[in-house]
Amino acid sequence: MAALRRGDLAGARELRLLGGPDARLTEVPPEILGLADTLEVLDLGHNALTALPGWFGRLRSLRVLFCSGNRFDRLPPVLGECAALSQVGFRGSGLAEVPAEALPPALRWLTLTDNRIATLPDAIGARPRLQKLMLAGNRLQALPESLAGAENLELLRIAANRFEALPACLAALPRLAWLSWAGNPFEDRAAPPAAAAPPAAWGDIAVGPLLGEGASGRVMRAVWRPDGAGLERPVALKLFKGTMTSDGLPEREMAACLAAGAHPHLTGGLGRLVDHPDGTQGLLMPLLPEGWRVLAGPPSLETCSRDVYDPASRPTRSAALRLARGVAAGAAHLHARGFGHGDLYGHNVLWDGGAGAAVLSDFGAASALPPGRDGAFLQRLDVRAFGILVAELRGLAALGASPVDDPALDALVAACTGPDPAARPAMAEVLAALDGIVGGSGPA
Repeated sequence: MAALRRGDLAGARELRLLGGPDARLTEVPPEILGLADTLEVLDLGHNALTALPGWFGRLRSLRVLFCSGNRFDRLPPVLGECAALSQVGFRGSGLAEVPAEALPPALRWLTLTDNRIATLPDAIGARPRLQKLMLAGNRLQALPESLAGAENLELLRIAANRFEALPACLAALPRLAWLSWAGNPFEDRAAPPAAAAPPAAWGDIAVGPLLGEGASGRVMRAVWRPDGAGLERPVALKLFKGTMTSDGLPEREMAACLAAGAHPHLTGGLGRLVDHPDGTQGLLMPLLPEGWRVLAGPPSLETCSRDVYDPASRPTRSAALRLARGVAAGAAHLHARGFGHGDLYGHNVLWDGGAGAAVLSDFGAASALPPGRDGAFLQRLDVRAFGILVAELRGLAALGASPVDDPALDALVAACTGPDPAARPAMAEVLAALDGIVGGSGPA
């Protein structure tokens, strides 16, 4: 704040004024207006703001705004005056109302997770660039029918709301690929009985170094001594960050992971954590071999709904095909167990970094599949996500010395990503097609 007031930040493109235990903003500093020509990213998270000033729309270059963890009752209408604003985040801010005029015309990514929102305005469907919509943990019972016109919408989170049925407008979204719906009444009715899982007492676990971290939790290397016995088992321990994640509820993630059971291409669950001194929820999982890595990084502010790959990571043709086949096998098994994955992404695939051995991980968006046509539709969303992943793998391999050029694979990707969900193959059919491709092109 001192640097801002002195003018030291003139020309700044990014500004983060995060609140903390000892200092929280109660109003937006007017000095920010001095950055109107250059400021593109503004983070005002975890303060005590209840409104945005009338001059806020004069921030003509602002593209990204984070106001999570504040005290807003309604999404500020002045946001609609920000012509360049494309990403808006108001997670856990107490929101109960979303006025139509608060939706910026260039809106691409809207995060309203963990609020009190019961309805959305019809204007949400009139934002042609809308690509990512995060609504988990609200009070929604329906989505506006106008959302059927959001043809670019690819990722949607509606978990932990009050939907009695799957919103009909979703079937009209040709690009929808990543959806979470757990924790709604219609999903509760479809959920299979909870899988038995041994409790893993906190006192029986020796926690080691961090293996990885995502939006919902941190994964640690650990050693488990069941019931305090002398036998030690190396495991991975996921500690959840809270009671609500951007995808949904931790308990739903654990239920899906345990229900999946043991499979060579899935990170299954071994037991639920109990007796943590802070009440933290956790899940024990098998520990993958040393050297395995995440296939991709999560989407960035620029890519929105698409992963970020290291261009130096160039799987061979054989490895790319083997990797794709493994992910398809894991997803097909999960579908057969009555769950959709909802987050089938490269950043949720772990692989050996060479030969193409891989597992599908992170069940944070996994949800129980309802019977009949709705269940078949939801499975086809995973299929589209898988087709996107294969296209990305093929692009990575093309950067190396062994591009994946195969008319049959091209046809499979096209079938998986087609605009009509009902015309896409089931994941079991995708797996069979991949077996034919791999078998006809040498070992993979």
